[in-house]
Amino acid sequence: MKKVLEYIKSVRAEWFKIVWPSRDTVVNSTVKILIFSGLAALFFFVVDSILNALMNLIF
Repeated sequence: MKKVLEYIKSVRAEWFKIVWPSRDTVVNSTVKILIFSGLAALFFFVVDSILNALMNLIF
């Protein structure tokens, strides 16, 4: 039982060490992820279209 109480105390101590990001940081990171995802989707669309056109020429 003593080990369980020590574990709970250490978890609680670590919980208070957490530094949560600010709203501005979360919004900024979200925007960056959305932009990168959009660019990646556009890149793969262009590559897929080119490969599709090449396959249609070959076959």
